[in-house]
Amino acid sequence: MEKIPMTVRGEQQLRQELDALMKRRPQITEAIAEARELGDLKENAEYHAAREEQGICEAQIRDIEYKLSVSQVIDVTKMTNTGKVIFGATVSLLDINTDDEVTYCIVGDDEADIKRGLISVNSPIARGLIGKQEGDEVSIATPGGKKEFEIEKVEYI
Repeated sequence: MEKIPMTVRGEQQLRQELDALMKRRPQITEAIAEARELGDLKENAEYHAAREEQGICEAQIRDIEYKLSVSQVIDVTKMTNTGKVIFGATVSLLDINTDDEVTYCIVGDDEADIKRGLISVNSPIARGLIGKQEGDEVSIATPGGKKEFEIEKVEYI
């Protein structure tokens, strides 16, 4: 079984989502019981909607429990910063062609949100950065074309 890397923040978010789903479980069961009391189940839209919601909720619970069971939580704040880009690091980059500065934090697949500067460890940019050092220049093939960056700063925050 392969471990899935996850940040501490990502694990906390999954646990919060799991707690919310667990709290919804009894409410859904109650809605099913109430709908069942309304009579004929063949034409009971409330019953079918509640059963569908129960199925979705249970599937989400199983998915999150699986992810947590195979996760490898990596806390970079407890590591010595060597200037090397690793999973969980926050990397400030200078686009050599446009002089734009961008900052990315390399996270697990479920945590990725490009709008918040969180990129998946499996993304082309993250794969091109992993293992490089502060001050290195890197050329990365992305779906939008080749990008050239200079790694300005690597932080373990």
